[in-house]
Amino acid sequence: MIVSDSLSRGVTNVAESKPPLFGKSRTRGGAAARPTSFAFQGRQWPVAAAVGGAPGVESPSCPRRLRRPSETLRPLPSPNTLVPWPPAGTRLAATPEGWVRKWGRGGQERAPGGRGVRRRGGRDTPGRAGAGGRPASAETMAEEEGPPVELRQRKKPKSSENKESAKEEKISDIPAPERVPKHVLFQRFAKIFIGCLAAVTSGMMYALYLSAYHERKFWFSNRQELEREITFQGDSAIYYSYYKDMLKAPSFERGVYELTHNNKTVSLKTINAVQQMSLYPELIASVLYQATGSNEIIEPVYFYIGIVFGLQGIYVTALFVTSWLMSGTWLAGMLTVAWFIINRVDTTRIEYSIPLRENWALPYFACQIAALTGYLKSNLNTYGERFCYLLMSASTYTFMMMWEYSHYLLFLQAISLFLLDIFSLKQNDKVYEVYKIYIFSLFLGYLLQFENPALLVSPLLSLVAALMLAKCLQLNVKKGSFVAKIIKVINFYLVCTLTITLNIIMKMFVPHKENGHMLKFLEVKFGLNMTKNFTMNWLLCQESLQAPSQDFFLRLTQSSLLPFYILVLIICFLSMLQVIFRRINGKSLKETVTLEDGRIGERPEIIYHVIHTILLGSLAMVIEGLKYIWIPYVCMLAAFGVCSPELWMTLFKWLRLRTVHPILLALILSMAVPTIIGLSLWKEFFPRLMTELMELQEFYDPDTVELMTWIKRQAPVAAVFAGSPQLMGAIKLCTGWMVTSLPLYNDDDLLKRNENIYQIYSKRSAEDIYKILTSYKANYLIVEDAICNEVGTMRGCRVKDLLDIANGHMVCEEGDKLTYSKYGRFCHEVKINYSPYVNYFTRVYWNRSYFVYKINTVISFQS
Repeated sequence: MIVSDSLSRGVTNVAESKPPLFGKSRTRGGAAARPTSFAFQGRQWPVAAAVGGAPGVESPSCPRRLRRPSETLRPLPSPNTLVPWPPAGTRLAATPEGWVRKWGRGGQERAPGGRGVRRRGGRDTPGRAGAGGRPASAETMAEEEGPPVELRQRKKPKSSENKESAKEEKISDIPAPERVPKHVLFQRFAKIFIGCLAAVTSGMMYALYLSAYHERKFWFSNRQELEREITFQGDSAIYYSYYKDMLKAPSFERGVYELTHNNKTVSLKTINAVQQMSLYPELIASVLYQATGSNEIIEPVYFYIGIVFGLQGIYVTALFVTSWLMSGTWLAGMLTVAWFIINRVDTTRIEYSIPLRENWALPYFACQIAALTGYLKSNLNTYGERFCYLLMSASTYTFMMMWEYSHYLLFLQAISLFLLDIFSLKQNDKVYEVYKIYIFSLFLGYLLQFENPALLVSPLLSLVAALMLAKCLQLNVKKGSFVAKIIKVINFYLVCTLTITLNIIMKMFVPHKENGHMLKFLEVKFGLNMTKNFTMNWLLCQESLQAPSQDFFLRLTQSSLLPFYILVLIICFLSMLQVIFRRINGKSLKETVTLEDGRIGERPEIIYHVIHTILLGSLAMVIEGLKYIWIPYVCMLAAFGVCSPELWMTLFKWLRLRTVHPILLALILSMAVPTIIGLSLWKEFFPRLMTELMELQEFYDPDTVELMTWIKRQAPVAAVFAGSPQLMGAIKLCTGWMVTSLPLYNDDDLLKRNENIYQIYSKRSAEDIYKILTSYKANYLIVEDAICNEVGTMRGCRVKDLLDIANGHMVCEEGDKLTYSKYGRFCHEVKINYSPYVNYFTRVYWNRSYFVYKINTVISFQS
């Protein structure tokens, strides 16, 4: 067959116009002329490589393969050139995108622009001409030439082939993600890098600030070891004393055994100090001190307080990151840190009691909240979600191990997540994943805390178990329908009922001593009961357990924290209610909320934080001690709000602002307002902070130093001392001698001991006091002049007044009528040295603050 050049050009033009595929053109002899090439995707292709033979004739092989993009294009055959005949069964199919080559038997289908190469034996093999692989002659080709060739679209494959082709079409329909420009990637990287650098720097600077302030306040480096240890007051002294015991132990295993079977702290009592006092921080600190070889570099006390200050730096960094995640700008994190440091009197107790459990635990709680915030975000990728989940799991368990009251805080957090789930504000599956973390942490903590029964009877476990059970019973109904709303109400009632029921059942079958005095305290606190019990009234008189004073709100207002917090909380809360009512009315929520929408209440992490801060704030309004948990939350939430364009946009949507473009104004305010606040805080409070660091203070308590020195020199090693619990903690730390009571309030037996020992300041006889002291095997009695001659600022809260009320020596009613006792106040009478007091007690040491009496073993009952 001789193919003309003009026909080749004609076929090319027809191919570019696609329908019809090829026109019927004939040669001079009247026979149908086969085109030599066609145009496809801007390139010329020989027809022999794609066009099949006569219909119904099939060929077992592919004569020629299409070229790969990496190969050079072969030139078109010149006129009067013999072209090999293509195999039968190979056709072209017309599609809207272009031409698709469809192979015959054993072939494969490729999309436009793909490489149609038949693979044989795992390798690409070019087809051979004809059936036998030899070039066909012109006569043979002329004989086989039949009627004009019509290219038809191949029939759709059946069943499985149809599904595979549908999948390929579906994949091809998905738009490929556009490549982000390099300058955008650079901006994102620079923003994240600067934010992380600012967060880490803020934490480090705060830790260094605490270290410098502590040095200036106590002149710590110029003190002797005894004077340094005296700075640890109350229960802080007990915690640090066990840290010293671990360092003195011959091995870590022996030290742990002595703490878990401790009979050298409280007389006539063997306690598991690790479980009862949550001494895991001391165990970890002692291991790190010895494992890192720090004993040759730094003193133990500096290593201990350095770890606590470092954790406070992590605390600040976690608050920084949380505010950054919520607002999208690290400027909010800087403002959070500024408010936290300025209001540190209300945000932390690190200045007064370094080893407190909350100072070890709250940094992990802040990390858990930061991870939970990121985990609840809707636009989080898979890797970020996994990282947040792992961080949240680790921090939740660590927080539970560090503080015995941690499960109560997690209980409030679980309530917040439960309300988030009830409102159906997305992320339902994520909420139940957090519940699983709670269960895992509770049971793992139960095992590693020596089967602590307090965790089994915890309300957190009852609530999470009720939530998981309610989910199993939940029906699948159409969201937004009336039936779905009824089921939501039933589910809420079911969870509340199951929680109370499970908690009662657990307390019936699990033996526990789970802070029964706390329930009595709450009853008296809220006016549900009246009592004359010394312990309850003494707890009520503690400043940290009373309602906040006016000075507390005045300090927060002067730093501008409280006004902005109230503004942010109102806007977020109203937006949340708006979203809830929209959901109740059956309106669906948007998948992605943009800045123009002005619906900050649709973000699940915002809803969670609003509910959580309301719960914490409600409790802080009743118990001032909870402000150390709530105020850091206030700093973070207020800083997020003023730096968030979405919050300002939500406000402008409600105000229907028309004069200025609301988006532009929201972006301006989200930068201008925090900048103005930061400058004002810098001008007013920065000089005060510098003055505190420059002022050299001194902790001077020579009377206590003299007392501890006398005990270490004069008292027998096996002596047991009795006195106020706060002083007993210092004696245990500074001397190592055994005591009768400890300043701990989570054990009923220790509380009863404290009440009995405090009777030395009541109107009781010498014989009664002697019997009480000898029942605890006490050898020495220490009377503090500050308690005996106390002049309290709050009426009825002096120790001696509370003892008189409990003993019936004072009628606590209208008029405060007194009933006289025939005995004088013991702490006064014993100083006079007359009978019968000298028969029971012999004074062996005294100074301006303390009087030490030896308890006589041989008594002369003289009148």
